Amino acid sequence: MGKVKIIPPTIMQNKILRVAAYCRVSSDSDDQLHSYAAQIRSYTAKIEAHDGWEFVDIYADEGLTGTRMDKREDFNRLLRDCRKGKIDKILVKSISRFARNTRDCLVALRELMALGVTVEFEEDNIQTETLSTELLVSVSGALAQQESISISQNLRISYQRRMQRGEFITCNAPYGYRLKNKKFLEIVPEEAEIVRWIFQQYVQGKSIRHIVKMLNDNGINLNIGQIKYMIANEKYIGDSLCQKTYTSEMLPFTEKDNHGEKEQYYIRNTHPAIITHEVFAQAQKLRKRRAKREMQDEKVYPLTRKMVCGRCGTPFCRRQTKRGYVVWVCRKHNDDASECPIGRIPETEIYAAFIRMYNKLKQHQDVILAPMFQQLDELNKTLQRNNSVMLEINKTIAEAAEQNHKINQLQRMGLLDMDACIAKRSEIDVKLTKLRAKRRQMLKNEDVDETIETLRQVAEIIQHGAENLEIFDEELFANLAQKIIAESQTCIRFRLFGGLEFTEHLQENSR
Repeated sequence: MGKVKIIPPTIMQNKILRVAAYCRVSSDSDDQLHSYAAQIRSYTAKIEAHDGWEFVDIYADEGLTGTRMDKREDFNRLLRDCRKGKIDKILVKSISRFARNTRDCLVALRELMALGVTVEFEEDNIQTETLSTELLVSVSGALAQQESISISQNLRISYQRRMQRGEFITCNAPYGYRLKNKKFLEIVPEEAEIVRWIFQQYVQGKSIRHIVKMLNDNGINLNIGQIKYMIANEKYIGDSLCQKTYTSEMLPFTEKDNHGEKEQYYIRNTHPAIITHEVFAQAQKLRKRRAKREMQDEKVYPLTRKMVCGRCGTPFCRRQTKRGYVVWVCRKHNDDASECPIGRIPETEIYAAFIRMYNKLKQHQDVILAPMFQQLDELNKTLQRNNSVMLEINKTIAEAAEQNHKINQLQRMGLLDMDACIAKRSEIDVKLTKLRAKRRQMLKNEDVDETIETLRQVAEIIQHGAENLEIFDEELFANLAQKIIAESQTCIRFRLFGGLEFTEHLQENSR
């Protein structure tokens, strides 16, 4: 038996830890902001005074909620720097300052632990260097989450009581007003004039699209959604409808429109009016009439949401003329004929064009579909070859990543010096970059596979369809036509599912 030589573990002396701290305050009160500034000063001094610690940075979010991870910019910057390997240890005052959502808290901690970054929660006396602390973190995180829910509920009750007393007006000022002393709405004269003009144009019959265009042409940047909200907003007659929206009671907190789920409170004369009650009433009457017509337009017809304008990209809408026949027209042209030249197209002509297109495809399927099937087969063979290549690439990437991990372990154990470690990791990183670029290129073919299947279905529908179509078939149209593009009033283009396109010319009729 050979002699065994024992190599003792290398003890790393005086390892320098790169340390950062994360701070957060949950409100904009003076006391909290003082605490916020004090935390930054305290952590900076603490890290710089500790032997073996190297100061990295103080990451701090001011006056933001801790219940949503996506609103915490510096927290996300902290995570990005950890992923880049810039940080070894993070100091945090408490788990409630780190996250008030248990799920997000554990997800972040697991990622940091996988990156080799430890987190120390001072008030909770927890360090994440051992896996057993995750249970404590989960319990503390759940308590912090409950605390956040409790705070939210208290705020909700406070708002509710103020609404009942008629004291709660708004947190935001609508266009035409400004919020004074965080309590009162006062009129902004120049904006109020624009609000009055908008209401005047609307009650005179102008469409919202037309109003927006005129505003934008004059350098006033308001959009369709803003104008719609403005027309329906009781704030402009000096009243306030409270609790138009409400916040969910459980995390993550989300804002929802109130469609009768919660009580609402209508308070009269809460602030100066911009619009008279008479004008506002006219606007609401017109708005309801237009909404009713839009609901009728939304009734599903075979061409609903299928037809778009080839000039401006605007969807077509269905209209019935005074003579009683049905036409489809570009919405922009319908609102203002000068905005788009593509006008009315009779529905019967569109149906007739589809029948002609289908019959041509059916009669000439050997010329059109047979070559397409041949190309699809060739594409399929290429994709099958690529599948084996993709498997090999994924396998090689996994092996390289594992090799990188082992090198990091050897370096941490002191069995591989820093220069050799950097050189080897650089070599692997170059290899991984090339492999991932090749994989991204091949992944683009994923859509091709779906297109192939869609085209096969289209071809089969045509093969098994009627030999000669004489009347419009709604089901056949729905299964074949993805979109109709109106190039003009006499020329439309059918785009079938899978991307095939065919142009048909329409008969010249009086429109």
